[in-house]
Amino acid sequence: MDIFEFLSLLDLEPAGPDRWLARSPDNGWKRVFGGQVLAQALVAAQRSVADRAPHSLHAYFILGGDPKEPIELEVERVRDGRSFAVRRVVARQRGETMFVLSASFQAEEEGALNHFLPAPEVTPPEVTPDPVALAALLPEPQQSRARGFFSHISPIEIRPLDPRRYSPVTPGVFGEPRQNLWIRLKGPLPDDPAIHRAALVYLSDMTLIDTVLVAHGYSIARGGWQTASLDHAVWLHRPLRADDWLLYAQDAPSAQGSRGLTRGLLYTRDGVLAATTTQEGLVRRRPTPEAPKG
Repeated sequence: MDIFEFLSLLDLEPAGPDRWLARSPDNGWKRVFGGQVLAQALVAAQRSVADRAPHSLHAYFILGGDPKEPIELEVERVRDGRSFAVRRVVARQRGETMFVLSASFQAEEEGALNHFLPAPEVTPPEVTPDPVALAALLPEPQQSRARGFFSHISPIEIRPLDPRRYSPVTPGVFGEPRQNLWIRLKGPLPDDPAIHRAALVYLSDMTLIDTVLVAHGYSIARGGWQTASLDHAVWLHRPLRADDWLLYAQDAPSAQGSRGLTRGLLYTRDGVLAATTTQEGLVRRRPTPEAPKG
């Protein structure tokens, strides 16, 4: 998928008052990418709000979406206040609810206080190794899985700053549950801030669950794990461009009960905190012949 196909995902088809149809790309994914339906639901909600920008999104992934089926998006206008507006979006396929989003919008306001945590000190994206080259360090079949992953996620482009993804490690040995990476949409995108917010939400679903696995010496590219986003939240703090490199500083405060909780801070290239994310995901070991399920 190229950047033009990505933009077409945000071009929702009207299906009635506050109702829209969204499509998925034919890119080989077996399920609808969570970031895609997040972005499409945000676009649908935004179309019912005038002169206010989203600042907070909270979503639950209920069913895995079928990329071959259209997604029906229904917007509920929960409240319109003087400063804030709230919308609820329900996404359905074949009559079943697959996803729900609550979004809050605020009229522009300067505010009296302004601060943010500084960005980690990392190498610039231009001198960070290409992940495809790093994946060549993995043995087969992990190498093939990694190449397929980077091919499927286009137009998302990443530059991992954590070598544990690609260097030999001892599975099951716990390390620090943190990782940093550069991420962007390989653009260019139009200048419309609403498009960049939707694009940020789209790419924010990428790599968070892997932070849980990397801390224990595993990764999605190495296989052996069933993973899925369960819920996702985004707070949009400051303007950004999603087609320029963003530093995604991620950590995983907890893993238990086959679920992992992750957090992410998204900084612009010049170190300004643009957005914060949290996500809880399913992290379940796949059964093997040596350790059958049950």
